Amino acid sequence: MKILVTGGLGFIGSHTVVELQNQGFEVVAIDNLSNSSIEVLEGIERITGKKPIFENIDLREKSSVQNFFKKYQDIVGVIHFAASKAVGESVENPLLYYENNINTLVYVLQELTKLPQANFIFSSSCTVYGQAEKMPITENASVQPAISPYGNTKQIGEEIIQDVAKVTNVNSILLRYFNPIGAHPSAEIGELPIGVPQNLVPYITQTGIGIRKELSVYGNDYPTPDGTCIRDYIHVVDLAKAHVIALQRLLNKQNVEKVETFNLGTGTGSSVLEVIHAFEKVSGQKLPYKIVDRREGDVIAAYANTDKANAVLGWKAKSSLEKAMSSAWDWEQKIRS
Repeated sequence: MKILVTGGLGFIGSHTVVELQNQGFEVVAIDNLSNSSIEVLEGIERITGKKPIFENIDLREKSSVQNFFKKYQDIVGVIHFAASKAVGESVENPLLYYENNINTLVYVLQELTKLPQANFIFSSSCTVYGQAEKMPITENASVQPAISPYGNTKQIGEEIIQDVAKVTNVNSILLRYFNPIGAHPSAEIGELPIGVPQNLVPYITQTGIGIRKELSVYGNDYPTPDGTCIRDYIHVVDLAKAHVIALQRLLNKQNVEKVETFNLGTGTGSSVLEVIHAFEKVSGQKLPYKIVDRREGDVIAAYANTDKANAVLGWKAKSSLEKAMSSAWDWEQKIRS
């Protein structure tokens, strides 16, 4: 079965391509390499023994999307990762986020509705919950007004998919994930941000290896046990496996609704300082950091209730925070060696 993975050389996309190939799927990966590297293809091949089909396409170009689907008419499922994903950058450059995250989704869905089988997995985010009123967050928690343009694009994306599913043959699963970290245990692929990292863990590992002078911790006056923000950090391999299970659910017609929603996390919240201490433990070194002002767009705490994914998908996150940090550190050391 041929599966399209958009953003297939990105952080989560590449790990999902690995898991799909390990399960025997034929994968076509689309990426415009704006936040990824062509070398990722070799990493995937070293892990799985097979290189996915790769198309360097910018999904913002509608004609390119149309031509792709004309060329590959036997696609039976799409996992859609391609999107910009930094909260801070989205506040500074909202139009980039609306073009990149909304237009591309529309163009892919337009082509998908023409196929006999239209199975669509959407890379959504816990940002749709905003600052949830209750922890841990269930899928029934109300979607709050978005705090950032990035979060808004995920909310709009979910609404578009719901509207499309009502009147077309598209079946979809929305996967709302919390904070993916870590790297493949082989250290062949991992998170490879271009420029200054926008996410906590790659900034930690780059600081640990000496590329960054020190880590900035945005605020230590939040109403949390140690004053820093709390998030649910999930190992990227656990996350990737959930995408394959969700896809198989659609392919096997096991979904009970046209659009289903699942939280993907560990169910445990960890503070920024706890993540720093986990890194210090696995690396055996002290991390230089300083406390700075709060950052616009950050919620106080967000961690998942994963009961629904555990029960319905039969999926559960297995890796600890320390294991995830250890794999991220192995990856950082490998790419700098």
